[in-house]
Amino acid sequence: MRILGYKVSVTAQIGIAVIILNVLVALFAPLIAPFDQATPVGDAWADPDAQHWLGLDNLGRDILSRLIYGARMSIGLALVITALSFCIGIISGFAAAVAGGWIDQVLSRLVDLLLSMPTLIFAFVILSVLGSALPVLIITIAILDSTKVFRLARSVAMNIVSLEFVEAARLRGEGWWWIVTREVLPNAIPPLTAEFGLRFCFTFLFIAALSFLGLGVQPPAADWGSMVKDYRDMINFGSAAPLYPAAAIAILTIGVNFVVDWMLSIHSRGQGEGA
Repeated sequence: MRILGYKVSVTAQIGIAVIILNVLVALFAPLIAPFDQATPVGDAWADPDAQHWLGLDNLGRDILSRLIYGARMSIGLALVITALSFCIGIISGFAAAVAGGWIDQVLSRLVDLLLSMPTLIFAFVILSVLGSALPVLIITIAILDSTKVFRLARSVAMNIVSLEFVEAARLRGEGWWWIVTREVLPNAIPPLTAEFGLRFCFTFLFIAALSFLGLGVQPPAADWGSMVKDYRDMINFGSAAPLYPAAAIAILTIGVNFVVDWMLSIHSRGQGEGA
């Protein structure tokens, strides 16, 4: 199997299959799920049977249906947050590298200030004060996560802007927007694409951690982190209920990392050949 002329490793193929399966489940959740995610359909903690393959939860809701709807919420939310954090981080990072001077200093010191605070504790404080509505959750995590993207984007851009073709563009009188979009961005896509996969994993796990602490996605909406929190006590009674969402989180994270590792290996080979 090849993609864009590159041979795809076996682990990357597994990762791609896992990602595609999860995306299809998230997109078609209402068609796939046998029951509504918030509607009780039987007794609490009913055992699995032919109608309810994974059993029922603490409120009598179908666990399989909530797991399927949870894919839509968990993956969709992580994707939106990661995309927003990359927009913020790349724009500010490229601006700092290309403009330099006081713009670079102001943006870099602001990022250093945010990075000096533990991310989970800072998010915990913000969400405790402002509430954990989805817009607040998205903006808070995106801003915190954009600091890591800023550091990478600035570092990559500074290496590119020092090259001769960028200097030639400046001597031609090209503006900073032209330089960023035509010179810097095309050459920065490979490392930023790999970083997108890594940041998606971190965001995905971060949302799950916040939901586990009660500050993430709020009921009755289902997401895998809150499902682990709701079902965790049942492990003491021999129930596998908390293992289903935990396994879903682990499998998707491993799948994305397989693909990211393959992309990083391609980028490393490309740099080696270029050298």
